[in-house]
Amino acid sequence: MGSKTETATFAGGCFWCMEPPFEKLEGVLDVKAGYCGGTQPNPTYEQVSTGATGYAEAVQIIYDPSKISYDQLLDVFWMNIDPTQADGQFADQGPQYRTAVFYHSEEQKRLAEASKATLATSGKFTKPIVTAVDSATTFHPAEDYHQDYHQKNPLRYQLYKAGSGREGFLKKQWGNH
Repeated sequence: MGSKTETATFAGGCFWCMEPPFEKLEGVLDVKAGYCGGTQPNPTYEQVSTGATGYAEAVQIIYDPSKISYDQLLDVFWMNIDPTQADGQFADQGPQYRTAVFYHSEEQKRLAEASKATLATSGKFTKPIVTAVDSATTFHPAEDYHQDYHQKNPLRYQLYKAGSGREGFLKKQWGNH
């Protein structure tokens, strides 16, 4: 690879919907669906989906900071969630679907908090921004059938994205950006 890579981890509700926006970015080398924010070793989807493990569905992104900045990744994150919705995203409810920026360094924490503050004062949302900025815990990749779900099951993915309310909200909030 030659160049240095960094890691970013974001929880934005259903991880199926959070992989595609990052995968298409130049400088993003890998995006994995998984679980972050809990402490139980080797969590499974069945365990996390109960909402009782402390984990959130998340994506972990490996990127080349010489090609894409952490701030750019944060912008993509904010534009793919409803940061005012507590305890879930769209039709998916429960702490396993909460939104969070899981930072890997003090610099990421500083940038995430600044980005959140900028969004909060932007006037783009009338309700408070409730997305957490938390220290990253161990990231556990989700089961294989969850990885790249949008590619493996494109019709089901599109129906889910529209039916959950995510697609309509994002279009209304951000247009076709």
